[in-house]
Amino acid sequence: MSHVPHELAEEFPDKVQQIHDLKMADAHFAKLADEYHEVNRTIHRIETRVEPTTEEVEHEMRRKRLQLKDEIAAMLEKAA
Repeated sequence: MSHVPHELAEEFPDKVQQIHDLKMADAHFAKLADEYHEVNRTIHRIETRVEPTTEEVEHEMRRKRLQLKDEIAAMLEKAA
């Protein structure tokens, strides 16, 4: 448990402008980024015990965040 938010700008520090540009130009990318943000914030609330839940739910949220991050990374790579 890290208690550190995994914001997209921190995950892809060299792609901040590209993330912004894609969010403006690609509705699917914007939806993925928004979903990533929501899942990431939920995980952070769980980690800091603001939003208690079961371990199973926490692990599922982490899997979802990783899946979204992988999809976002693939779209960033394709757009580069």
